[in-house]
Amino acid sequence: MTGILLLDKESGMSSQKAVHKVRGLTGVSKAGHGGTLDPMACGLLPILLGGATKLSDFLLTGDKGYIAGLRFGLVTDTLDVTGQVLRSSGLRPKREQLEAMLPRFTGELLQTPPMYSAISQGGQKLYKLARQGIEVERAPRRVNIHSLRLLEFSGDGALLEVECSKGTYVRSLVFDLGEALGCGACMSSLRRTMSAGFRVEQAHTLEQVEAAVRQDRLKELVLSPETLFEELPELEFAAFYQKLLFDGQRVLQRKLGSSLPAGAMARWKRDGAFAGLLRETQTSEGSALCVVWRETNE
Repeated sequence: MTGILLLDKESGMSSQKAVHKVRGLTGVSKAGHGGTLDPMACGLLPILLGGATKLSDFLLTGDKGYIAGLRFGLVTDTLDVTGQVLRSSGLRPKREQLEAMLPRFTGELLQTPPMYSAISQGGQKLYKLARQGIEVERAPRRVNIHSLRLLEFSGDGALLEVECSKGTYVRSLVFDLGEALGCGACMSSLRRTMSAGFRVEQAHTLEQVEAAVRQDRLKELVLSPETLFEELPELEFAAFYQKLLFDGQRVLQRKLGSSLPAGAMARWKRDGAFAGLLRETQTSEGSALCVVWRETNE
């Protein structure tokens, strides 16, 4: 089985454990996720099945959406409520203060990744160093907060809706907001609502996946890999050139009658059905197309 299963992951479960459970329920030999969710986080976790595991990069590079809970007056080593408390404060911001601060954290920002993250530095994962009490300097990364909206506010916390670029750490965003407000803050909850164009409303819980397997309707839940690329143009060619592409050869665009721009991609169709992805590439003879991924029977 090849495709994408959108899972609504429960809090308290690691992304890898969620993949393991889906693999066990579905019986697929290969499965992977399209972007880690922290164990405390819940929400949308795309699970790639079979040959679709090779498409993970396309999910990882997409924008993300979250609903994040903030707890004011508390700073921890993990930047969320699961960590050890480093300092606390009785100060609390007013709603107007928080709302006035949000525009400062919208747009392109430099963000320092947290120590408790899966980033590798010097050949070691940062979170493994953090567990040993070791803190190393991390280079700030450029991220983009597309929108930041206040959903709820109480004396001790708030709920924010965040839409952001890949690589954004919402925990770090919450920490930075708390520092700017002068009271400190940590993340109290996180739910991913969007990833690479998919919405959490399309996702299924593990219980729903298990029920679908029992009722022999799992295929109804699995999306075609094509859903990742619906905005790309479609191309289909004569049988002779289809076979050349299928066999991994590059075919000149002038022979195909196509005109993809440099480096552009397109959906490849065979007999009207989605067969894979094509990319424009330069050869000594001119612009050509090659297959970068194709459907298999895995």
